[in-house]
Amino acid sequence: MFCCSNCFADAEIKAIINGNKKTGDCDFCGKHNVPVYEIGKDTTIAELLDGLLDIYSPVSELPDGFPRGQTDLIKNILYNNWNIFSVKPDIIYRLITKICSSRYEDQPELFDSPVGIKQSQDRDYLEENSILKNNCWSDFVEGIKRKNRFHSDYINTERLFTFLRCAVKTHRKGETLYRSRICHDEKGYRRTEMGPPPDDKARGGRVNPVGISILYLADEKETTLYEIRAGVYDYVTVGSFKLLKDIEVINLANIDRISPFIGIDYGFDLTQYAVNIEHLKMIAQEIAKPLRNDNVLDYLPTQYISDFIRSKGYDGIEYGSTMRKQGFNLAVFDPSVFKCTSTKVYDVKSISYDYKPI
Repeated sequence: MFCCSNCFADAEIKAIINGNKKTGDCDFCGKHNVPVYEIGKDTTIAELLDGLLDIYSPVSELPDGFPRGQTDLIKNILYNNWNIFSVKPDIIYRLITKICSSRYEDQPELFDSPVGIKQSQDRDYLEENSILKNNCWSDFVEGIKRKNRFHSDYINTERLFTFLRCAVKTHRKGETLYRSRICHDEKGYRRTEMGPPPDDKARGGRVNPVGISILYLADEKETTLYEIRAGVYDYVTVGSFKLLKDIEVINLANIDRISPFIGIDYGFDLTQYAVNIEHLKMIAQEIAKPLRNDNVLDYLPTQYISDFIRSKGYDGIEYGSTMRKQGFNLAVFDPSVFKCTSTKVYDVKSISYDYKPI
């Protein structure tokens, strides 16, 4: 039987399948003339998935009092929690029982009965291995807003750094990004006026606290128009910014899509990844969450993470646009690494709205 790269979302598994340089028809998702992998011909993918199955235990082997809300069928766990497969649960079940056929014969209960992770209820284990220790995301948010803003003990920064290192992205010298400002008339702003505000005028944002100025850029001109919420009949100056040297940033848009199978190179194992999946998702969602009122307190969680990233020597943070799903933003800690090379003034003629009843 053949499965294909379209059945998977995980970069490592897709690379294995694509590396075979064999095309054909998939027996699982039904795609035709796609990169395929012959199940049983080698054990590479089976070994990866077997390692993942190792961290789960059937309900009968879990401690008494283990929360039933933390157990489910493995096909549902892999679909809802892990970014490994790109197909529905029933197809996932067919895939793993075929790829891991020996394991299925030996331990059918792993595939056909609810399972859970023992360590997810071990407070000592979580204290050392979870990004949020024994806390949840809401504990961290409330703590940093209301209790201790500068010396928060909710985050295990060592474990956080372990995963942040997996999301490093390089932007190369010569790359062009964009920044927009709403202006008063068609004359617009000069190139020298398109940079970030001085520190004494810097308002708090997603990545910077009040009084610390950084440069916010975007991938395309259209993304910048969405980000500044330009209205009909506004004049907008769009500046083109050229990168003067290579920089390394943390791409928080992908922090929850790290392949779990690269852990051996970065210092984490599959169990550590499993207990941190939800925390990584919350970080990715928080940095891209639309805020209706721009309450400065709502930015504190991401400002904390941003400041930690800066302390580790990285040049900035990349994250998905809150206003334009296909775009991304880049917050650069040192504005001098970019130079505004040109400006152009635009007259906003129309806006389209997408809405739904609540």
